[in-house]
Amino acid sequence: MTTDSGAASSAHAVSPGRHAAVKALLAIDQAGLLKDDLFDQITAGAGLDLRDRAFMVELVRGVLRHRATLDWRLGLLADRPIAKLPGLVQTMLRLAAYQLLYLDRVPASAAVNESVKMAKQQRRRLGRDWSGFVNAVLRAMLRASPPEWPDPAINLIDALAVRYSCPTWLVERWCGQWGPERAETLCRTSVAMPPLTLRVNQLRTTREAFLADLAAAQVAAEPTSISDAGIHVDRTVAVAALPGYAAGHFYVEDEAAQLVPLLLDAQPGQRVLDACAAPGGKATHIAALMENRGEIIAVDRAASRLDLVMDNCRRLGVTIVTPIVGDMRGLTGAHAKRDEQCRRISPPEALSCPFDRILLDAPCSGLGVLRRHPEAKWYKRPKAIAQHRQVQLELLAATSRLLRPGGVLVYSTCSIEPEETESVIDEFCQSHREFLRDSIAPWLPPAGLPFLTPRGDLSTMANMQNMDAFFAARLRRVE
Repeated sequence: MTTDSGAASSAHAVSPGRHAAVKALLAIDQAGLLKDDLFDQITAGAGLDLRDRAFMVELVRGVLRHRATLDWRLGLLADRPIAKLPGLVQTMLRLAAYQLLYLDRVPASAAVNESVKMAKQQRRRLGRDWSGFVNAVLRAMLRASPPEWPDPAINLIDALAVRYSCPTWLVERWCGQWGPERAETLCRTSVAMPPLTLRVNQLRTTREAFLADLAAAQVAAEPTSISDAGIHVDRTVAVAALPGYAAGHFYVEDEAAQLVPLLLDAQPGQRVLDACAAPGGKATHIAALMENRGEIIAVDRAASRLDLVMDNCRRLGVTIVTPIVGDMRGLTGAHAKRDEQCRRISPPEALSCPFDRILLDAPCSGLGVLRRHPEAKWYKRPKAIAQHRQVQLELLAATSRLLRPGGVLVYSTCSIEPEETESVIDEFCQSHREFLRDSIAPWLPPAGLPFLTPRGDLSTMANMQNMDAFFAARLRRVE
């Protein structure tokens, strides 16, 4: 757990990590999402060192992960609803409450005093001095005994929403779809701390050799139980400080995501399309499975995200990936300009020949990876699921036209919602009779067979192996 780096701050200055955390949380709330480069921007702007940055990130993700529970605890102590307070006051209270309730290495006095100090400094921005209110609520939290959780027998939805910090619409949805027991498991998983899981880059080393390297560096690690390329590593170690990082010996990737490329059964020398490629985890895994022989066309709508794909390819020693900027729904018939600086070929040239394999890791609600993206709980709405479904169907229609007869298309999402998973495949197959739904069983590791659905798809929902919740289906175009 990250230690408070601001406990010894001066009497007048708020610790850099806390100040940056407030700024980040306000920016996330204004944007309605956590932008990929937000932490980098704030780190650079505030001149944070590595320790302060780590503290900021822990505070931000912790507040987002437990926001509903924090608001409930604060609401029991405040003389007015938390939701009615100015946003900055809400943020300062949540930040302090998270430290008091979840970070046992942070002195309670530091959490309270720094928040009161911050409230004093912001009195002009707030139009009044809220420091007395902040101090009173937080001191009451220190004195109060932990309250009893809401009784699920009285109101199950509210009880789960408070205990596991989930929006009520999502709890209600999961209870209706999966029943109370599984819904509670999904809610509990959303606030769990995900493991740090690596995929060994088999172009550069083996799992056995890399485990030996980690042991020599005194880094606690163990092999994953399903993926034969995965390793769980002690979360307290910085990724860039792990042995073999610069040499490209591994890529950070959840174990469930590591199972998806296996379903393609891509062979050396084949031609593969990764239709939504950023940040490149699956593309580089496919390249390793192909022994870096053949061709992978990596498509993504954002040039900056494709740059990240290529950065990962260079670090991992992957040389068979060609990037194309664009949306597959338009690229199949579009003519794009050649980008000589980035050495990207034009879509007509790259997409002129059919592909042997296509991976469509489609954009989705991301409700299967909330533990990694806790901000999504508060800024996603139910209508987003239907919107994603429409995009997924359009992407399937566009990419499927590029598959050769006998070729294989794998559709995957980090969602557990039926509208984005089984139902999408059902509708696609009904309107595209030239495609058959293959069972994924032959391409799953034996230990992964419990994740085979009755329809022959992959689903890691509510698994007991501490994996993210992924779905994948394998489609084959008939000869």
